[in-house]
Amino acid sequence: MTHVSTAMGLRSWQRHSTSSPDSKVQAQNPIPTGLRHLFSRLFPDRVLLDFTVAICTYNGEYRLGDVLACLPWQINTEDLVWEVLVIDNNSCDGTAQVVAAFRQTWPRHIPLRYGFEPKQGASFARQRAIEMARSPLVGFLDDDNIPSMTWVAAAHQFSQQYPQAGAYGSRIRGDFEINPPEHFERIAALLALTERGPHPLPYPRTQKVLPPGAGLVVRRQAWLQTVPRTLALAGHIGSRETGEDLEVVLYIQKAGWEIWYNPAMRLYHRIPGNRLKREYLLLLCRNIGLSRYGTRMLSLPAWKRPLMIPLYAGNDLRKIARHLWTYRTTAFTDTVAACELTLYSYSLLSPFYMLWRRLRQKTSCTN
Repeated sequence: MTHVSTAMGLRSWQRHSTSSPDSKVQAQNPIPTGLRHLFSRLFPDRVLLDFTVAICTYNGEYRLGDVLACLPWQINTEDLVWEVLVIDNNSCDGTAQVVAAFRQTWPRHIPLRYGFEPKQGASFARQRAIEMARSPLVGFLDDDNIPSMTWVAAAHQFSQQYPQAGAYGSRIRGDFEINPPEHFERIAALLALTERGPHPLPYPRTQKVLPPGAGLVVRRQAWLQTVPRTLALAGHIGSRETGEDLEVVLYIQKAGWEIWYNPAMRLYHRIPGNRLKREYLLLLCRNIGLSRYGTRMLSLPAWKRPLMIPLYAGNDLRKIARHLWTYRTTAFTDTVAACELTLYSYSLLSPFYMLWRRLRQKTSCTN
């Protein structure tokens, strides 16, 4: 009798949960939360959840634990059925063992799942997370992001209040191991720090500003319908991965979805001392500059791209000249001013670099 009633309850739950994942019907689901948690454990492949926290990590053995440790303490999630999904991006350390150890004492009502992505790169790991997620909303955390205790609840609530939002970013502050350089706030956004005030704000399509991938919540439907499996900026730009976050969000925005900033989703980005050193910051700005051509062209129709290349180049030259005039020798000696000059200079070189990169990729494919 119990088995029959459970099966009948599952069919009732499926009718309400799978017919319209992004509708308010899901938020008003008549199935008691306790049964929803039970069904999610008994029928993991058939039950749609409310939210997925996806943590993509590479060699995160000594970072991942702090992120996982804070997630069971999320509050205001009593009416949500959610999961935590760790994507191991081809790590060669003890990342898998860390997840296995946490599973021993992990709360039963919050599934903790592990996935492995052998193809190196953040874009491949995030694509794997989207494919494995069992909910219409996927919230991405890096293995050095510490969310507030209301991050999950705030993320889910925002999706109900703004159904037209295909993706929305968090309010991200830095947790610095050492003091950042003077005037660091001018380049803070390059390290995925986002502070746009206390009120929700849309990212206008006319401005080339979008939220970073850290702390980003995406509607799975929007991703699957608009984002290609292999991104143009996947892999290394210069000496590191750069631009993939923006490429994903640009595809979603181009398809007609709105992109928002949600200040209620608060998290801290732990930044070690070596990432605040001059050498690292200059390298970061160099690589972001080299990726600029790719992200700029994505937002334009194909016919318009050749026309815009000289205009972007002229604007980059103007920025370089103005920067040198404003800061003179300080543009080379001050860390932040030197980073800005590096960003402008390599943005100017970006079209040539991306052409060389494309030719090299074609050559490697033919060999």
